[in-house]
Amino acid sequence: MTATKQRVQEQHAFLLHSHPFRETSLIVEIFSREHGRLPIVARGARRPRAALRGVLMSFQPLLLSWFGKGEVKTLHSAEWQGGQPQLQGTALMCGFYLNELLLNLLVRDDPHEALFEYYRLTLHRLAHEEDHAATLRCFEKHLLQELGYALALEHEVGSGKPIAPDSIYRYVVERGALPDETTQEGLPVRGKTLLDMAVDDYRDPLTAQQSKQLMRVLLNHHLGGRALHTRELIKDLQKL
Repeated sequence: MTATKQRVQEQHAFLLHSHPFRETSLIVEIFSREHGRLPIVARGARRPRAALRGVLMSFQPLLLSWFGKGEVKTLHSAEWQGGQPQLQGTALMCGFYLNELLLNLLVRDDPHEALFEYYRLTLHRLAHEEDHAATLRCFEKHLLQELGYALALEHEVGSGKPIAPDSIYRYVVERGALPDETTQEGLPVRGKTLLDMAVDDYRDPLTAQQSKQLMRVLLNHHLGGRALHTRELIKDLQKL
């Protein structure tokens, strides 16, 4: 393979996480539009006068070029694209929560272009909107959908009957909603909550509460027992 073929040029990406590597470098986990999640070595990025120190920032749109044929690529260049306000306070913690979800649920080298754009939109919402809980619920739902775990929110399991807003159901992981009187499994939830979630409407206080509980159950299942540290920090700051 030639050096030209090994090099990937000017890819839209976001930095999800970084940690020190050797004395002066970083290993960064990025989420790129066309290549998905992958690790890249940023050589010399920790040097005091390194140009990359002010560029490799979380939650900021980047244009990255890299090379290499191994699992860990080497960063060639990075440019800040601008246009995204810095997240602050609770919005910042919510951003770290998004990144932790992506790090734990995305398979490396598996592109998700629609999810990349939704992540970009979610960062914009966190920076400009006050209802961070609703923003998180929307992202969680769309993340599971993109990964092939779409929620069945508008019809009962088995019968296919439309969900009735005034009825009570039990949502069973990997199955969906069943009438409350037919099973003891799953999480109790209103039909209205399911229908609100289907259209990303979290204005109803009970919908906001039940959707948080339901998404917690579903995400815990797909995380396979892996704890999310940012989730606990957010709980301490604000009840999301």
